[in-house]
Amino acid sequence: MLYLPTLISTIEVLLVTVPVLLTVAYVTVAERKTMASMQRRLGPNIVGYYGLLQAFADALKLLLKEYVSPTQANLSLFFLGPIITLIFSLLGYLVVPYGPGIL
Repeated sequence: MLYLPTLISTIEVLLVTVPVLLTVAYVTVAERKTMASMQRRLGPNIVGYYGLLQAFADALKLLLKEYVSPTQANLSLFFLGPIITLIFSLLGYLVVPYGPGIL
């Protein structure tokens, strides 16, 4: 039963994160459809019914992209650079007080 609080926290995080990600994905599809209609085009309409699965097709395409690195680049710095930048940008949240009763 030691894992129960961790499991509950994980489920809570997923219950918040998944709808946000799906909303962002479908707002992007709606924007693409709107921009296409303004330009008198069809927009994304091939994947699924009226292009409703376009968000999942875009995610799959992003995950299956080819590994590309510049030939003259230092590979360790090339791949660690974005990770280091992300870490330093998230360090600001260390000073934000979190705990029960905050909200």
